Formats: sequence, structure tokens, C-alpha cells
Amino acid sequence: MKSKTYKNATDLAIGLGLSAEHGIIAEMKASLTKEIIKAIDKKKLTHKNVAELSGVPRSAITGIVNGSLQRVSIDRLIRIVGSLGKKVELKYKNAA
Repeated sequence: MKSKTYKNATDLAIGLGLSAEHGIIAEMKASLTKEIIKAIDKKKLTHKNVAELSGVPRSAITGIVNGSLQRVSIDRLIRIVGSLGKKVELKYKNAA
């Protein structure tokens, strides 16, 4: 079987027979998670510290940091990012 390379998560989602929206959501979650991990490392916080700041259970914080994002909402990720002193901005651009 020949392997195929995809340039982004949206193309991968379409290649897997999913909607483009699934790919967009995956990219957003990955970006938010990356910011969470950077902030945790920079501030030298524990998962317990982040849980206390955000009001999200420690087990959920651990799952997010370890890449388990299937049952995590973008809303929850934004709440965690905000509790770490970051502001989330959303930009729109025309579809190609």
C-alpha cells in the first residue's frame, strides 16, 4: 500500500472520509493544547496547579497534556488557556 502525505489536518480528515470540519477542529485543539503545554512549562506548574486555576479536574488536565483530546471541547481548552493568563483570538479567512 502506497503512503500518502497530507499538508494539514483538514486534508487528512478528508482523506479519511471525514468532514473538513473535523480537521479544522483537530487543528484548533492541537494549537490550544500546544499553548497550554508551553504555559505550564514556562510557569513550572503542576497539573494540580492548572486544575485549581481553571476549575477543570486534574485528571482532565493530565489527559489533555498527554494528547487525549477526543472528548475535550474547545470551550474547555479555551478556559484552561485563559486561566494560564493567555488570550485566545479567532481569525477568519476565505476558504481556498
